[in-house]
Amino acid sequence: MPRQGALPLIGLTLVALLPLPVAAQPEPPPERTINLLVYGDDPCPQGKGDEIVVCARRPESERYRIPKKLREKPAPTGGPGWGSQVATMEQVQRQNLPNSCSANGAGGFTGCTAQMLAQWFAERRMQQSQGEP
Repeated sequence: MPRQGALPLIGLTLVALLPLPVAAQPEPPPERTINLLVYGDDPCPQGKGDEIVVCARRPESERYRIPKKLREKPAPTGGPGWGSQVATMEQVQRQNLPNSCSANGAGGFTGCTAQMLAQWFAERRMQQSQGEP
């Protein structure tokens, strides 16, 4: 009985050792191809050995320009601009800064007096503009 179980294993081992058919063998690596952009009268480099060098020629005025794909990209639209975003962030953080009249943040209490004085001056100017003493 043990011999019958060993026969299929031996058969599988022999199949694994057989060489692969010609169609299943890996192909040799393809030739190396290099694509380059050359500008103006610059020479196109020559390939070494089996290398193939393909050069696309551009005018000299395009040498230091941003590529067309990036140049033609439209500016993003929609959403608030950077200026309004910065103003919003400053306004939100102002309540935690010194002179903000807030219990939060370091020195927030110091702004209460300045806020009361500004309110008093505004009321005083309003009274003077209305002709009250």
